[in-house]
Amino acid sequence: MNRLTDRAVTAISLVILGFVLLANDAVAQSAKSQLVGAWTLVAAENVRANGSKAEVFGSNPKGTIIFSSDGHFALVQMRADLPKLASNSRDRGTPEENKALVQGSIAYFGTYSFNESDKVITVRLEGSTYPNVGGEQKRIVTSLTANELKFTNPQTPSGDTLEVVWKRAI
Repeated sequence: MNRLTDRAVTAISLVILGFVLLANDAVAQSAKSQLVGAWTLVAAENVRANGSKAEVFGSNPKGTIIFSSDGHFALVQMRADLPKLASNSRDRGTPEENKALVQGSIAYFGTYSFNESDKVITVRLEGSTYPNVGGEQKRIVTSLTANELKFTNPQTPSGDTLEVVWKRAI
């Protein structure tokens, strides 16, 4: 009987130890490590000074942002209803088609750092489809879970605050 009791105690102890180790891993996981990976765009809204909101890329935006573990990132955002070019040639769009494409999309890439205590992502743009922006920009993280990332861009070129919601892709 003692052998059975000893085995039961050992088994229960191993199970408890497993739970403790799993809990420690979950606590030890940094916010930056949660940020790393690919995210799919859910919503992007401009919040104006008067509090009104406007969907930047429509009600069904498309996009992705990827944060690598070595500090690089890339972002693409666009409207789902971007027009196809009648000429079927990227360099022969009409002025109206080109305007719709430029106003309905943005892409940029560079490096980033994440200040976990302030919940601020600092991006340093190396290239963009909107070359007027560049340098260092701040994104304030309002929520970061295993499956959701929310941040604001408090200083858009238009003077609005951009609120963006992402879901984990990978």
